[in-house]
Amino acid sequence: MSNVILMDFYADWCGPCKMQDPIIDELKKKFEGKVEFKKIDVDKNQELAMKYTIHAIPTLILEKDEKVFKRYTGVTRANVLEEDINAALK
Repeated sequence: MSNVILMDFYADWCGPCKMQDPIIDELKKKFEGKVEFKKIDVDKNQELAMKYTIHAIPTLILEKDEKVFKRYTGVTRANVLEEDINAALK
């Protein structure tokens, strides 16, 4: 599998997280087979949220080779994410 992962830390009750969803869905289609996408509910995965020091949601973490490549807090535009994903894939 890919060595590039985009983790989406969210909660069902989070309005901005719902705004982030269609952006992530668009990127999933564009990078299918190249990037692994993980959706992580902070209410159900508190240990993982603590490991990545998630203080606000949505938080997106782009990992390359098991290291944090880039971190985003708040709703992040598709073009910003796409540019960074392309950089991580190089």
